[in-house]
Amino acid sequence: MAGKADAHEEIGINTRLAHMGPGPSERHGFVNPGIQRGSTVLFPNAQVMRSESQKYTYGTHGTPTTDALCEALNELEGSAGTLLLPSGLAAVTLPFIACLSAGDHMLMVDSVYAPARRFCENVLKRLGIEVDYYDPAIGIGLESLIKPNTRLVHMEAPASNTFEMQDVGAMAAVAKRHGCVVTMDNTWATPLYFRPLDHGVDISMHAATKYPSGHSDILMGTVSANAETWERLKAANRDFGLCVTADDAYQILRGLRTMGVRLAHHMDSALDIAHWLEGRADVAEVLHPGLTSFPGHALWKRDFKGASGVFSFVLKADRPEDWTRKAQAFLNALTYFGLGYSWGGYESLAVHVYLGDRRICKGPTTGPIIRLQIGLEDVKDLKADLERGFAAVREA
Repeated sequence: MAGKADAHEEIGINTRLAHMGPGPSERHGFVNPGIQRGSTVLFPNAQVMRSESQKYTYGTHGTPTTDALCEALNELEGSAGTLLLPSGLAAVTLPFIACLSAGDHMLMVDSVYAPARRFCENVLKRLGIEVDYYDPAIGIGLESLIKPNTRLVHMEAPASNTFEMQDVGAMAAVAKRHGCVVTMDNTWATPLYFRPLDHGVDISMHAATKYPSGHSDILMGTVSANAETWERLKAANRDFGLCVTADDAYQILRGLRTMGVRLAHHMDSALDIAHWLEGRADVAEVLHPGLTSFPGHALWKRDFKGASGVFSFVLKADRPEDWTRKAQAFLNALTYFGLGYSWGGYESLAVHVYLGDRRICKGPTTGPIIRLQIGLEDVKDLKADLERGFAAVREA
């Protein structure tokens, strides 16, 4: 970390992660940035205070620590600016508020993260914003849904829980022809495996709670925008006053340094287990874009550089009235897989997926869907744990 490489030099992602951001020479030789806590910032005189020409004016507007993380994320995303927000949900919803007004219309992918749908139904519609949902596989057919007052198109690829892919570039091009802002939740892939702004998206959102943190101990969302939308987004957040602590920003910046190594392990282990599940008689279907059997595999292979450790499978169950009982029997038998809603940490997790809020993209109907987060444990131990789950289902 003694020096900075040429900006145009092609280097590996792990090298970039280790060396991005301000260098040690800018912090007295220390490898990591300091944690600058504080709310109040003093001005040298009344004239500077009046003009607000000073870089730091108040804690909610940024600190050297939060700026270090924003600079690193801008480098990863190829963005003009990044906001740090208290949660992934805040990262998804703030751009909606920033870009939409009463009387506007937005298009939301039907396979979206459920709390984002709840925000649309409970908040946006109350504010006089019309929301319609579309099938993730619609592709350029999206154009048929765009109205004169459509102002925003939101994507998520792969989809939450069922992992349908979207043709991001083609759909973004259609939306931009009609003057729409395009937003995308890219939490699953992270900017290491997919960079939305390179495919025509205006605003890339992430739950940094997941892979950037990597240790299940930080809540944070990030929003990275291109030059066309950055000022609007920044102004909206200034009005809301959303921010994060310097301590949390430091933890996420530290997590970024090892994210490439961790993601590679998550990906390899998850693909190993996904292939293993495909061959089981008690599994009806495996929902992982990295499998050649998955309907969206070609899009994933064309656009993405890798896969994370989260995917789902359909537990074979003939009668719908047995689905909940069998899913619970499976989950309750697990030891190494914790039962929890988040993901991206070092530990494996499992959850019974609920799709009852969907309207168009209904998802598989051959049995209960179990979503797995494959952590950093040894694959053989995770397979043995899953075997315990399948044995419990047979007994049930």
